[in-house]
Amino acid sequence: MIAYLKGKIVQKSEDRLILDVRDVGYGVEISNQTFQTLPEKGKELEILIYHHFTDNDQRLFGFTSQKEKNLFERLITVKGIGPKLGLTILSGMSAPELIQAIVTQNTSALSGISGIGKKTAERMVLELKDKLFVEGEPSLVSPGGEQLDKRSEAVSALEALGFKKRDAEKTVQSTVSADGSLTVSEIVKKALTEMKR
Repeated sequence: MIAYLKGKIVQKSEDRLILDVRDVGYGVEISNQTFQTLPEKGKELEILIYHHFTDNDQRLFGFTSQKEKNLFERLITVKGIGPKLGLTILSGMSAPELIQAIVTQNTSALSGISGIGKKTAERMVLELKDKLFVEGEPSLVSPGGEQLDKRSEAVSALEALGFKKRDAEKTVQSTVSADGSLTVSEIVKKALTEMKR
């Protein structure tokens, strides 16, 4: 299983790159988000890899950030979303917008992504609304993708959605004080409602 590759960019396009790793060229499929962060052709790159196996094929999917890879791995747990569609979703909407659409159950925004119909959007919301922020799982919002406690994960999620840290901390504190049994997704959803007033 390949976890990451480090080499020189030989070719790159919006959905694919070829990386020369010690005279072996690896074809890596990427999202538009990853493409935006790539250095110029000929430069060195270290890229995180999701190595996908099927009975008759192997494919490499690459990510320049751990957060994007974590989000991709959550997306492909949804029935009917494979790795190729997962990349299409990540290319069609920024990670913060995607997280907000799932948390707020905005299926019309999700179905606006190419290749995502109404049923798939509804399935994404249903299957992911409680899986996005799970204590003990790699974070989708912290810079290094490390595991965070419930409160810190909720604050980081709100920051990723564009809110100021001080405001996020204050709202999360009052939300958790009111009901300590809430999941991170529930805290984020309630805090979003509160902060948009």
